[in-house]
Formats: sequence, structure tokens, C-alpha cells
Amino acid sequence: MKQDMIVILDLGSTQNTVIARAVRALGVYSEIYPHDITVSELKKLPNVKGIILNGGPNHIVDGAPIDVTPDIYDAGYPLLSVGHEPARCEKLDGWPAEDEIPEMLRPFVFDTCKAEANWNMKNFIEDQIELIRQQVGDKKVLLALSGGVDSSVVAALLIRAIGRQLTCVHVNHGLMRKGESESVVNVFRNQLDANLIYVDAVDRFLGKLEGVADPERKRKIIGAEFIRVFEEEARKLDGIEFLAQGTIYPDIVESGTKTARAVKSHHNVGGLPEDLHFSLVEPLKQLFKDEVRACGVELGLPHEMVYRQPFPGPGLGVRCLGAITRERLEAVRESDAILREEFAKAGLDKKVWQYFTIVPDFKSVGVRNHERCFEYPVIIRAVNTVDAMTAKIELIDWPVLLRITDRIMAEVKNVNRVCYDLSPKPNATIEWE
Repeated sequence: MKQDMIVILDLGSTQNTVIARAVRALGVYSEIYPHDITVSELKKLPNVKGIILNGGPNHIVDGAPIDVTPDIYDAGYPLLSVGHEPARCEKLDGWPAEDEIPEMLRPFVFDTCKAEANWNMKNFIEDQIELIRQQVGDKKVLLALSGGVDSSVVAALLIRAIGRQLTCVHVNHGLMRKGESESVVNVFRNQLDANLIYVDAVDRFLGKLEGVADPERKRKIIGAEFIRVFEEEARKLDGIEFLAQGTIYPDIVESGTKTARAVKSHHNVGGLPEDLHFSLVEPLKQLFKDEVRACGVELGLPHEMVYRQPFPGPGLGVRCLGAITRERLEAVRESDAILREEFAKAGLDKKVWQYFTIVPDFKSVGVRNHERCFEYPVIIRAVNTVDAMTAKIELIDWPVLLRITDRIMAEVKNVNRVCYDLSPKPNATIEWE
């Protein structure tokens, strides 16, 4: 690994990602590890120049305050404590606004730790290529290629690292956006000449999800079924020993750690079956979303692919709220297509980070063709964010919202109402489920 690294040890803070991003903003690589990491484990990490002990409100675990293992203090690493009282080292009492934090850390990172500002995407890619080759050897890798930003960047990185040892599998689970599967096949098979297998599993997934309303169960079913499909495809191929995933850091944070409660499970973090027969390749798991995009640009992916609209792994399954029905699923798909088309016409597709529609599992009274109707509402959500950890609502001009509303109510079956979600993250999450 070419980059120097500052390790952040999580002692119950809610600001781990803020500090990690602040260190990276200084041009120095950083990673977050649990408080109970051992000295021997630390010494296996490459180029560790210093450690930040990051305490916070979640410092009580199983009824007792937590601390690092005692020999961490005597391991010879420069230490900086933030909000952690037991620490026997240099301390910072608190943080200012986020965009001043890098300057507060600068003396520790450069003067105390003597770290070099050599964190950049070119070095990251070179390191990951080397690590992938070491991990995979001459074996083959199977990649779940949804066509989203994360899986596309993983595909490009793996192609550069191992070439034709990579087999990409695109599973149409029936929860894709309108025209999405066709676009994935066209771009990756026809334009990028990827080794791509297309699997039509619509009926299989919708059958497994029938009657399932709990969002966590839906996510885990979708995640587990994805793995089953990959296992089946792998059996048809020789030498498949690895499964590549587009896991990124916010996925891991929101799925919970030793000192942080889970916000929600992610299909590529919490939904893997116990009898998984692959070893995982996750080269992006320490990157934030904006860093993943920067990685894609450095790899030479097309701009429209790198800045493609974010899409959750479970797809429309978490936007068709409650138990999924084909009727409401189609309403989500068609209303989402209208929203994307109208945002593009208004230039909002270049301004808004993520925008989509949701159809809940309840109906409201309305009027259609001069008669009483009982149909579903469509909820529009549009947010801006840098790293998906927080998000602000995009204020859409009324004429645009009214045009979208008119089209949805005129063109989408079984819908008689359109609403706009004004909730930021936190307290809301970006997705509803």
C-alpha cells in the first residue's frame, strides 16, 4: 500500500465518518476500526502513522465503559484522543463545524505523525489492483452487476486487475426501474465487451416476496436470493471461488457496529446466507459515495455511468412499501420513469443527487371519470447529499411538480394522489424502507 494511514478507533462516537473524511481531506488515507482491535492486528495494517481514539455517546457497552486494549497505549503509535476520558495521550475537547475539522487535525497528522499527503485515487486504484491480484490469484470472480455506480466501478476495477477472470451476472429480479435491465445489457455486453450473463428471475423473486411486508425481511430475502442465483450460475462455470460486491462504507455503518445501532440492513452486508460458498472481494468497502465516483472517473468510465442515479440493491422492492404486489410495483416503475424524464427536461438530473417515487400499501378516496375511486398515492422524494450519511431536501419549482403530478395521475394506473416528501436525513433516511 502506497498511502500512509491514520487509524480511527471507534469508542462510541457518532462522528467517526466525519473524522475519517476530514483526514482524507488533508490528503492522508484513514480507516475506522473497532475499539478492541489488538496491537498485532494493527501492526498488520500497512503504513499506520498514528491513531485517533474517538469517544462518544455510545461508549457504554454491556453496562460498562469501553477502552482500547491496554497495550495500544504502549505500542509506539502517536495517539490523539477525542471525547475519550480514560485515554493517556494528547486530547482534543471537541469539534467545530465540519469544514474546520481538517485544520484542527493538521498538526497531529503532519507534525506529530509525520504522515505524507499521498492519498489519491490513482494510488488507491494501484493498491486495490495489487490487493485483488494477491487475493484472487488465477481463480475466477463472479460479480453482481446491477448497472449502478458501485457495481459498475467494481466491474471496471476488476477488469483492470484480472481481465477475463471476471464474470459479470446481471439478475433481473423484477424490481428494476423501467428499461434498466435492457440498458445494463447494452452498455456492458455491447459497448464494454464484458463477460456478461443475463438471468431472468422475475417470477422467482416476486414469489419469494409474496406477502412479506416487513422491510428488513424483504431486504434479507432479496439479498439471500441474489446469492442463491449467483451460486447457481457459478456451478455452471469452472473455477469460480470469489464473489465481488459493491459494498461501500455507508452500507457498513448503517448496518451497525459494536458501538452503533443498526439503521437498516443492506443486502450486501446483513443478508448473506451462512452457507455462502464464495470468498468476498469488496474493493470499495472503505470508500464514501463521492470517492466511488472519483474512482470511476479515474478508471475512465463514461460520465453518465459514474454519475448515474443511485439505486438501492433491493431495487423497487423498498419503494413498493409493505407487501409487494405487481399492481403497485408497476405504479412505482411507471411513476419513477415519469419523474426521471421530467427532471431531465428541467435540468434537475444534473442538480439533484437522488430522486425517486414511492407507493405505500394503502389507498385514499379520489374521483376518476366523475366517479368515486379508491386508489394509491405516489410519494416523490428528491434529496442532495455528498456521502449519503446526511441529506437535504431539494426545493423543486411548483410548475415542475405540477407537471409531474399531472402526468402521473393521467398516465399511471391505480393512482389518484401525488405527495412530496420534505423530510431531511436525519431524522428520516433517504429510502423509506
